[in-house]
Amino acid sequence: MSNPEKNLHYELKKGHVRFVSTEFRVRPDNSTLEKQSMMFLKKITTRCSQVAMLLGIVWGLLGGVRAYGQDAASSAPDPALLAGGKKLFEDNCAQCHAVHEQVVGPALKDVTKRQKPDWVKAFILNSQKVIQSGDKYAVGIYEKFGKLEMPSHDFSPEELNALIAYIDDESTKTPVAEAPVAVPGAGGEAVSAGAGTDSGMVTIILVVNLVILVLILVVLALIVNVLTKYLNQKDDLAEDEKEIVNQRFNLRAALFSKPVVAFSTLLFVAIVTKTVLDGLFQVGVQTGYAPKQPIAFSHEIHAGQYEIDCNYCHTGVTKSKNANIPSANICMNCHSSVKTDSKEIAKIYAALDYNKDTKTYGPNQKPIEWVRVHNLPDLAYFNHSQHVKVGGIECQTCHGPIEEMAVVRQHNNLTMGWCISCHRETKVNAEGNAYYDKLVAAHNKANGKKKAMTVSDAGGLECSKCHY
Repeated sequence: MSNPEKNLHYELKKGHVRFVSTEFRVRPDNSTLEKQSMMFLKKITTRCSQVAMLLGIVWGLLGGVRAYGQDAASSAPDPALLAGGKKLFEDNCAQCHAVHEQVVGPALKDVTKRQKPDWVKAFILNSQKVIQSGDKYAVGIYEKFGKLEMPSHDFSPEELNALIAYIDDESTKTPVAEAPVAVPGAGGEAVSAGAGTDSGMVTIILVVNLVILVLILVVLALIVNVLTKYLNQKDDLAEDEKEIVNQRFNLRAALFSKPVVAFSTLLFVAIVTKTVLDGLFQVGVQTGYAPKQPIAFSHEIHAGQYEIDCNYCHTGVTKSKNANIPSANICMNCHSSVKTDSKEIAKIYAALDYNKDTKTYGPNQKPIEWVRVHNLPDLAYFNHSQHVKVGGIECQTCHGPIEEMAVVRQHNNLTMGWCISCHRETKVNAEGNAYYDKLVAAHNKANGKKKAMTVSDAGGLECSKCHY
């Protein structure tokens, strides 16, 4: 602090001097204040440097984790090798074998851990030769599966390596039937592990950035506070300058001001109205609905992997209004001999009171209570045969990529607006159908051949077509 300065107040009366008051005021030493401010800023800078170093370490660790993951990924089998093995498996093995489950033959998961790769290769090339050699493991499998002979294969060494690499790779994956499936009440879908990892990394980055922003705000607030204190200590500031330095933002007054209150009220009413209207429009709409069924039937396996025609099971789709739920006897066309040990197939046997050992049916049969997924209201009429047989519409148009669904879900919202949009955009399948000849001629006469006739042009938007 500098030397104190003394101010004397006095009055002159009739040649006498009378002291009225004496004031002592300490004048701040600006250099000292600046020194203190600089020391304080230095401390803040040091802390920020430490925080930055800590964040750098965190980023380094995250980079190391990602690099480790990339190194692990780089050690994965050659994709071309796996693709070749997959094709060989699907063309030669999939009829009788699966990796994670028993079909006609045993499951192949971890087969190279149960037996040496050379043994597996020899068994693939000529299973009967291995069995006739007296190999106990081979004989045990042969007898366990009813002495069914596995056909021999003329694979090259490269093809055998590709096939075994594919089986080993599939052995490390989660089976489709056991994979987590999103049952979306909100229309969601299952998320892959890779997407979850990417999402987690994005979340970490956002959190780190948020922490950095908060630290910057704290540092700025501290700097403003220090500068405010410094300026308040100066003597040469005018009153209007001090008012600017010491001004405060009144958050309460700003929040309760008339414009803010009016805008907030209007925004609240708009949000509530929009929410109510959206809710009303969603009444009866079940997009993404994927209920758990009494038997875990996978369209991904049957329609996708094995390419079974939808009409084979849904026999009424070209003949009647409804596509019909397949009866259990259609399942038995295959599963009386395929995957007989599956717990899901056992549920079919129980419903039919079927004895797989004697291959006979008992009297205590009961229906399978499937849960309906696609459900139109009674006020709307929809005919499957009209759309599939006459219109030539594919199942995927309404049901989505059904061949990719392990659990069936409602893909489209099936609202009236969705149907109308389809009728406006879909061209009439008039080729080879004499029923439409006069309609097409009249349409071409009125609109020219450049504009194709859509369902709406043929009366597809008339109310009575769907509501009567």
